Amino acid sequence: MSELKKLKVTEMNRLTVEEFKEARKLPLVVVLDEVRSLHNIGAVFRTSDAFLINRIYLCGITATPPHPEMHKTALGAEYTVDWKYCKKAQDAVNELHDGGYTVFAIEQCKGSTMLDELQLDPAKSYAIVMGNEVKGVQQEVVDMCDGCIEIPQYGTKHSLNVSVTAGIVLWEFANRMIKK
Repeated sequence: MSELKKLKVTEMNRLTVEEFKEARKLPLVVVLDEVRSLHNIGAVFRTSDAFLINRIYLCGITATPPHPEMHKTALGAEYTVDWKYCKKAQDAVNELHDGGYTVFAIEQCKGSTMLDELQLDPAKSYAIVMGNEVKGVQQEVVDMCDGCIEIPQYGTKHSLNVSVTAGIVLWEFANRMIKK
């Protein structure tokens, strides 16, 4: 007989919205470049909340809160995680560079760094750009980035859903940055 017992929401000691807003965030920003699915956007908000991500930039056709379809996956994280809209992802990357961020595209590129080989400097701030569900990160945006990060994949498919990618990459960054 297992002694494992699922926790109730009231037993999880989660932050309140006010505590979340005041909490020290990771020096990490997410940029969504032309992401079309409201469910994917909502999932990125929810994952960003889970890992105390500093901010999300919503660029191009990427929808902005509030939106009922986005809320279905964000479950309120669209109200906790700070966000900003930019007409073009290039504007977000320029702003982040001006703010001292190292910006990586999450993309399969010649010369990309595999996620499991990525070295992070705890003194730096980072931003990651995730692209459209079909076309990925725009080449013009990739060209502006300081590098590309790729998730190693071993099966027959060559890509992952953007919200799945966000979960993997944000976990890896948070795991490394929190432990430093």
